[in-house]
Amino acid sequence: MSALQTHGLTKRYGGLLVTDDVSLDIAPGELHAVIGPNGAGKTTLINQLSGELMPDGGAVRFSGSDVTALPVHERARLGLLRSFQITSIFEDFSVLENATLAALGAREHAWRFWQPLLQNAQARSAAEEALAACGLARRAQTPAGELGYGERRQLELAMTLAARPAFLLLDEPMAGMSAQESAAVIALLKELKGRYTILLVEHDMDAVFALADRISVLVYGRVMFTGTPDEIRNHPEVRAVYLGEELL
Repeated sequence: MSALQTHGLTKRYGGLLVTDDVSLDIAPGELHAVIGPNGAGKTTLINQLSGELMPDGGAVRFSGSDVTALPVHERARLGLLRSFQITSIFEDFSVLENATLAALGAREHAWRFWQPLLQNAQARSAAEEALAACGLARRAQTPAGELGYGERRQLELAMTLAARPAFLLLDEPMAGMSAQESAAVIALLKELKGRYTILLVEHDMDAVFALADRISVLVYGRVMFTGTPDEIRNHPEVRAVYLGEELL
């Protein structure tokens, strides 16, 4: 069974066709990257996968179930979670409290406002595991507002992991990072490969080729080609439209 499938996914804004008959089939444990030039429709696509945007046509199936009509929170409860879109960190809370809050938010009826946040043992355990996976265990008691940019992005990922996802939608995790920060996130995602099924939208081609099992190239809302990194590198149309000659 596929982890995530789309069939003929379509989205229009007036006369503009932004997602044009997109069909994807992502296997369990796969890290699948989506690349494409600016305006290709990558953000619109990931918005439809996460449930933030309803398609005008087609379907989204997650773990065999049709989730096309489900809103964000219901997809999240099924384990389909998005990270690296809008920073939702509470700066006055500690790193651990932020991750624990994310773990609580993923569980229906988990809120207990009359109890201290960290007293929920299940949520705290999930948070601590996520922080360790993201290299932030030593920063657990640090106020989130004191983190540097790269560490904030790591915390965002840790908050997603604390919610115990089955599938991660990662939206440009390396955006705005220094080379050193990007290298740290690439190393982290390599550690997570296989443990989670991941769809990665990313402009950093070094990261994409280092991480992806397969890559789909999106151009004008359509999937031009899907293949392994080597197949993408050697595809003449992909090179002409997007990659250029610098990757040869």
